[in-house]
Amino acid sequence: MAAARGLQKFAAVTRSGLALYSTRSAGNTPLSRVLERTLRQNVRRYSSAHHRASYAWPAAVGIACGLGVGTAVYLHRRNQLKLNKPINAATPTPTFAHDPSPGGFRTDLPEFSLEEIAKHKTKEQRIWVMYKSGVYDITDFRFSHPGGPTKIMLAAGGSVEPFWAMYAVHKENPEVFELLEGIRIGNISKKDLIEMAKAPKADANDPFAQDPVRNPALTPSSRKPFNAEPPPELLADAFITPNDLFFVRNHLPVPQVDMKKYVLTVGGEGMKKYTFTLDQLKKKFKHRKVVSTIQCAGNRRANMMVVKHIKGLSWGFAAISNAEWTGVYLRDVLAYCGLKDMDTNEALKHVQFEGLDLDPEKAPYGGSIPIQKALDPQGDVVLAWDMNGEPLNRDHGFPLRVVAPGIIGARQVKWLSKIWASPEEYHGHWQQNDYKGFAPQIDWDTVDFKKARSIQEYPVQSAICEPAEGASWDDEEEVFMRGYAYSGGGREIIRVDVSADGGKTWHPTELVEKPDQSYNRTWAWTLWEASVPLEPGVKGKEVELCVKAVDSSYNSQPESFNAYWNLRGVIANAWHRIKIKVEPPEDDD
Repeated sequence: MAAARGLQKFAAVTRSGLALYSTRSAGNTPLSRVLERTLRQNVRRYSSAHHRASYAWPAAVGIACGLGVGTAVYLHRRNQLKLNKPINAATPTPTFAHDPSPGGFRTDLPEFSLEEIAKHKTKEQRIWVMYKSGVYDITDFRFSHPGGPTKIMLAAGGSVEPFWAMYAVHKENPEVFELLEGIRIGNISKKDLIEMAKAPKADANDPFAQDPVRNPALTPSSRKPFNAEPPPELLADAFITPNDLFFVRNHLPVPQVDMKKYVLTVGGEGMKKYTFTLDQLKKKFKHRKVVSTIQCAGNRRANMMVVKHIKGLSWGFAAISNAEWTGVYLRDVLAYCGLKDMDTNEALKHVQFEGLDLDPEKAPYGGSIPIQKALDPQGDVVLAWDMNGEPLNRDHGFPLRVVAPGIIGARQVKWLSKIWASPEEYHGHWQQNDYKGFAPQIDWDTVDFKKARSIQEYPVQSAICEPAEGASWDDEEEVFMRGYAYSGGGREIIRVDVSADGGKTWHPTELVEKPDQSYNRTWAWTLWEASVPLEPGVKGKEVELCVKAVDSSYNSQPESFNAYWNLRGVIANAWHRIKIKVEPPEDDD
């Protein structure tokens, strides 16, 4: 029986090797760490119950074989990724059957050529746009557009899709599609649709056409802009997240930075303005390293949607990652520029950041943090150029980004071009009209973003990375669980509790990897694991697993989302719950 169970693990671990095929060393070799931990965890799993102690070595042999094959597949697939560039395949030829879905080809409407559609860009000619196969007249609608007439006019005579991709409110939103189909006038011509379905060419009008290639293991919640998270099963495998598996949060197209022209502008109200090249930053200031976790404010939004639908990216629970960042302290740069402490100019309350990523109107993404955080000797805010010992890649902010430990990811601006000390928060959309929390009764008809405070520090959070939701578990006596825990503001994780009966009883976990960081400067997450006994008689039944963490201020996670659901789906930190089915194999001894 033990040998059979070892062979079961053979297949599972081979899959782990496949999933890891394109990760690379990040100070610690992710693959070797995964292999060592998988072997240790599973041998312990098969030997933890006293009457199963004799299964340990036979099971270990099966597991080790799986690790070996998984490693071989990993190396083979990694080499394939390096040698083979992705090929853009042609899309299937349209059938032109009647399709009443938004943007589908409708046989009851006339057809227009792309050439004809492109002429309709003015009020006099009527203003047309395209979505999938559909053609729409927005002439009378443009002034009612929530984003204003100028944004929608950018798509005049062309497709709205590249521009819609920048704003999550459009994604799979029935209200938007209902409105759109109400102003539909026709279809793109069959001839043009056939041409469009052929092997794609670079679209000069698509602002995302020059985005970088990503690791295929990432699970996208949107592709334009690209936002994706790693498989949860891999997330807890390494304390330092490999660069290629670090979650990606982009609000706009990834900029292409010309390093011959790149400069960072630093200044503020009442301050002299300075500019630095990247080489000047590296030469003028002492290099600093900080290990810090970055978490999207929308992490676990999909869990919160169980209460009620939320507009926005449907993030799972892996929009969080941990890395070692190298750069210079923000406070050192500000001191050089004349802002040594808060007494220098008491009117200054915030430090603003702008990136090189631009929206359709050429406005940059930006954010800000309180000046206390920026100047605090214990705040450790870094202007980083390296991530896990390697230069930042394009998705993560090449050539320079802000790393503000303990703060939500939205304020840690990538592709950094400007730092400005100001009496006010950053004026941009994502600081003023997003990333804010509200009471559950507030809806889109009553919300007033101006009255809500911007989120800075994230509250205590935890999640179960393994087993996966809906998994079949082959042991009716205990379940092995592992995952992560994190709290913002530098608060240390002091305890993680897990339950295998929906929260009726709780068990402590082992904090297997913790950051060696000081009080109120614990910027990195904690990885935990536990073997938890199952109730008698659970064979063939569904079991609910739960986790909750406690930080050094004794903050804990709420039991459910009901009391603090919010229309933006941010700060989703209720107990993480998953369900598994206990289905042990038949004893063949």
